Amino acid sequence: MHQYGFAVVGTGNISAAHIDSIERLPNARLVGVLGRSPEQARDLARKHDAKAYDDLNSLVADDEVEVVCVCTPSGAHLEPAVAAAQAGKQVVVEKPLEVTVERARRIIEAAEQAGVKLATIFMARFSDSHRLLKRTIEAGELGRLLQADASVKWYRSQAYYDSSDWRGTWALDGGGALMNQAIHAVDMLLWLMGPIQEVFAYAATLAHERLEVEDTLVAVLRYANGGLGQLSAATSLFPGQPKVMDIHGDKGYVRVKDDSIEQWQLAGVSDEERERLLGRYSAQASGTFSDPMAMSFENHRRQLEEFLRAVETDVGPLVDGYEGLRSVEVAEAIYRSARTGAPVELATRDRDR
Repeated sequence: MHQYGFAVVGTGNISAAHIDSIERLPNARLVGVLGRSPEQARDLARKHDAKAYDDLNSLVADDEVEVVCVCTPSGAHLEPAVAAAQAGKQVVVEKPLEVTVERARRIIEAAEQAGVKLATIFMARFSDSHRLLKRTIEAGELGRLLQADASVKWYRSQAYYDSSDWRGTWALDGGGALMNQAIHAVDMLLWLMGPIQEVFAYAATLAHERLEVEDTLVAVLRYANGGLGQLSAATSLFPGQPKVMDIHGDKGYVRVKDDSIEQWQLAGVSDEERERLLGRYSAQASGTFSDPMAMSFENHRRQLEEFLRAVETDVGPLVDGYEGLRSVEVAEAIYRSARTGAPVELATRDRDR
């Protein structure tokens, strides 16, 4: 079995999810790491018996590196992703793909020109519950989709934002609770409901100091299929609540709380069947609503596993660059609406190739 050599760019919190996942895949191995702090990179490299690179050029020049995971602050994804692609490396970028549509497109173009695979991390798509819900929708068991809502009412302390100079900035965070935390919910709504055609939003900074971006946002959504929806995104709401998604069709209703199915009301499903399903698709509760690292890394591992399968079989990964671009387009539209006080329409193409 071939073991793909991985390098991780960025040594912040989310790099732990990538390194853990790499080390639990039989066909992957961690070759090296690169970080803004050389000392932190060296410490992390020693811990995992890997190299610590001095700069990006030395990383992408390393023949042992076949896949690069970009785990830098969101607004610093462009440079390492493009450099990796131009060097012929396969590229995995943490969410969001970048903080603007223009910068995200530049990553996609670099990967296409180099002929390498590109994936955006949206690991919630790989949970058992969300996969079941996707299959159920595609089979028509919920009927015509009428409404889809997502609630990400989380809490982050002032110390969280003060811990890094990039947090809470437009340039490197790309936004606040929407772009950093609730972008997963945006991706999930797009994946399950299809394109969003129009948005209207309010955003404010209500509970934190020294932020350029919002810590509280609400948006109303109109989907291209005619359905409606609501989105709440916050890091201001102490003590925080688990994320929730509600999908309503004319034949049923499903609620997913974190990665567990909490409600499953479908026509023709008996109480006994429902109880069995709720028990089977119950996951360990996440604590990310108040602690960004209180999560399982299993879905990251599943996504990297699927990405390597895509590399080996020369097919597109489930969450490629275009899929990553869609949520950034929606976030930009929501922010534009919040700034202007007016609804904003989006192009409703499924994929902009």
